[in-house]
Amino acid sequence: MPSVMLSAVLEEEADLYEAFPPHVDPSGITILTDSPPGKKAPLKTYEEIQPLIQQSRKRDLKLIIRENSWPINSPIRASLWPALCRQHQHGKSMLDGFYWDMVTQVFGTVELPDKPIMLPPFVEATHCLGYHLTRKGRAVADRVVSVLGYACPDITYSPSLYPITAALLHFMPEEECYHCMASLVASKEKMFITQTKLLNEVTWKTVMQIAKKHASAAQHLLRLSGAIGPERIYADWQWWILAALPFPHLVRVLDCYFHEGLKVFYRVALAILILFHKHSTNQNSEWYAEATKNGVDHAIDKFCRNMPASPTKLLRTAFSIRALSSQYISRVFIKTEMTLKSKQVITGNRLVRSRSSDNLPTSQSQVNIQMMSHTLTIRESPRSSHLALWFPFPNAVFSDQQQHSSDLRQKLFTLWSWLPVRITMYQPVLLYTTEEHGCSLTTFYVRVEHHEPTLLMIKTCNNEVFGAYCSTRWFERNQKDERGNRQAYFGTGETFLFSLYPERAKYPWVGCSAGDGKEDQRVAHGSELFMAADSKMITIGGGDGQAIWMDENIRYGKTDRCSTFNNPPLCPSGDFEIRVLEVYGFAGA
Repeated sequence: MPSVMLSAVLEEEADLYEAFPPHVDPSGITILTDSPPGKKAPLKTYEEIQPLIQQSRKRDLKLIIRENSWPINSPIRASLWPALCRQHQHGKSMLDGFYWDMVTQVFGTVELPDKPIMLPPFVEATHCLGYHLTRKGRAVADRVVSVLGYACPDITYSPSLYPITAALLHFMPEEECYHCMASLVASKEKMFITQTKLLNEVTWKTVMQIAKKHASAAQHLLRLSGAIGPERIYADWQWWILAALPFPHLVRVLDCYFHEGLKVFYRVALAILILFHKHSTNQNSEWYAEATKNGVDHAIDKFCRNMPASPTKLLRTAFSIRALSSQYISRVFIKTEMTLKSKQVITGNRLVRSRSSDNLPTSQSQVNIQMMSHTLTIRESPRSSHLALWFPFPNAVFSDQQQHSSDLRQKLFTLWSWLPVRITMYQPVLLYTTEEHGCSLTTFYVRVEHHEPTLLMIKTCNNEVFGAYCSTRWFERNQKDERGNRQAYFGTGETFLFSLYPERAKYPWVGCSAGDGKEDQRVAHGSELFMAADSKMITIGGGDGQAIWMDENIRYGKTDRCSTFNNPPLCPSGDFEIRVLEVYGFAGA
């Protein structure tokens, strides 16, 4: 071998070993180059990207990460990945040494144990992927995941958590990896890692739904799936990415994922289907033969392991899929989640409600309801019962304060059971009440608009009590669409209406009424008008009427049947005068 070539190989090997921490074995890592040097603009450095992160220029940052195909041994990820993850942390950043204090608390020492570490039950043993970690590196990954399980007891099922932890450890030390994972797990604005079996199922069903609309490859997949059906194939969607893609491809996907969230995985999954379709349409092709001989599920897995497209081409295919916005994915996700929650088990000709305790108030929920019952602020005089004024009954029936309080709590338990389960874990906080903050829409927005979700409770001068659970920030009224126009309506299918007095009833989004299993049922645009607001009014529910409309002085309102919730008018007269409006947020949500 010529000395020049030999020195180049030795130099590359040295770079490869220096690019990774000592708990990584780089001998099996392949460096891919997408194009000859000089053909493209130089790759961005972390020093060039850092100001974009500090200034929260998220769109510019997104485009740069998508366009810069840093090689696997680039030193940029040691700084870039932690910085991207820190964007999503919720609350105060962790103090130095916090992780090691947790390690000592869990294991009694900071020394790595000789024996294998018992992993939390939410980990799937078949998918504890270590990639190129050494034996010591695997022990470090085990420890990070175990401490996460100790710190986050609400995680019940999260098979992707271990592989993402292992991938992070290829570019950073243990403590930094823990901080990154804690930020991703606790993220509120974007979803990164599912943490329950329900949400894990929702993700693959979401991929299946959006594939039907955005990838003609889905029909090809359906034809090839045969007797096993598409469900079994889509159920493995995240393992196409996390387990089957070559490591350099996965790392480039994760570059984008750590900034943009789970939607990157959705797009990449569709890109894999599109590329698989392209390479298996011809009946004489290798991949068509593989699918017909061993099953399409095995064929897709093998296709990913032998991915014919470069990391750049894979991402370009993923991000060129049109009309696949975050808002659209969110709507499909929420509709799928609520469909799964609302399904009933059919036994013979009888409908039997599931015995799941998901909607029963937990001990924490009961504490939160108790707190809410003490924060309701409606009063007629300092000596009058503010609890009784929410739900008035004849004094002959309810003659003492205790009975009034009991009735209020009973109604609040009913309301609490209608909330999304995850929200019932948070403490309700009174954000706005006309009794204390005045009757002004401007004040309403100042106090409420940045909170998500919110619970609106209205009491009319005729003593009707009704309201709405609003899933999205009221600040969204200022958002603009891709053409620069302000959005008339916003919100998601988690929004619902309710009535507490004189009737008790919940009116969910009509798109959730798929208990008959019609998950593909199209919902007309007039049935997706959840929330609207401007300086003159607030509206909840639209299409052939407005479920709740309030004027700028929060004094008068009206209620009609609307297509979004298929609700009756929430008070008999249709028009109402507002006695009090109260809005609750949820601390920590």
